[in-house]
Amino acid sequence: MHGPAMAGWLLVALCGATVAYCLVRMRSCSGEARRAAGGEALMGFGMAAMAVPVAVLALPEWGWVVYAAVFGAAALRTLRPALRGGHHLHHLVGSLTMVYMAVVMRSGGGEHAGHSAAGVPLLTGALLVYYTVYVLRSGFRLMPVPSPAGGAATATLSWGGRPELALACRLSMGIAMLTMLLAL
Repeated sequence: MHGPAMAGWLLVALCGATVAYCLVRMRSCSGEARRAAGGEALMGFGMAAMAVPVAVLALPEWGWVVYAAVFGAAALRTLRPALRGGHHLHHLVGSLTMVYMAVVMRSGGGEHAGHSAAGVPLLTGALLVYYTVYVLRSGFRLMPVPSPAGGAATATLSWGGRPELALACRLSMGIAMLTMLLAL
């Protein structure tokens, strides 16, 4: 990632923690929830790897092609479920955003054919708006709501089965994606 090294390392730590939780969540759920957690773990791992400061690890020329291929395949895998709606649409947008960032980062600093180092400004702006709305919406969903009965829930959930932690992970990955787009 281009930009301050401290910001890159903080993103690596945030995404790494998110990956760890998504892997825990994968072990404790099944079916569609397990696939969603796996997709989020892949996204978090890719974001953590992409956020490593360039001064520490400069990818070879073909490294960005690997990123684009992996997340292009993830986008294709998510396409059919995304057309049915739900959270898969966000996974599709996330995978395509990772492909876009890999292509833009690969092209480096030069300007050519109307594209700047920041990619297509309109597309970058649209993705910034999307992730800003996503982060704000996710943050509001995490706000506590008083229960109608007035009492606390007595059920104890495992770490992987806590919906608020899954939402917090999605929020943190949205914040990380927003930060990476800003640094683009």
